Amino acid sequence: MAIILKGVDPNMIANNLNPSQPIHPGEMIKDEIEYRGISQKDLAAEIGIPASVLNAVLNGKRAVTTEYALLLEAALGIDADIWLKLQADYNKQVAKSNPSFMARINRIRNVAAFL
Repeated sequence: MAIILKGVDPNMIANNLNPSQPIHPGEMIKDEIEYRGISQKDLAAEIGIPASVLNAVLNGKRAVTTEYALLLEAALGIDADIWLKLQADYNKQVAKSNPSFMARINRIRNVAAFL
C-alpha cells in the first residue's frame, strides 16, 4: 500500500521504493547457508531434494515453493512464512517491471473506473 502525502511524489517516499533489481529469496538463503558454513550439497541431502534443484532455487532460477520453504524451515530454523513472503514480493516486483503487463493492468483499471 503506497503512502500518499500532499505535494510529494509517492514514488520518492522510502516506504514506497522498490529495488531496481528484484532480489530473489534464493540469494538470501544462499547467504544464510554460506554464513553457517553449510554446503549446498549437504543441505540438499538433508532436506531430500536434488542438489541441482536447490542450486536453481539459490540462483533465482526456480521459485521457493511452500514445500521448499517448509523443508528449509525444518533444516535452518527460519520460519517458512519469511521465505514465502519474500518470494511473493519478488514475483510482484517482477510483474510490475514488465511494461506490457502494467499496460494491461492500467487498461483494466481504466475500464473498471467506469463500472
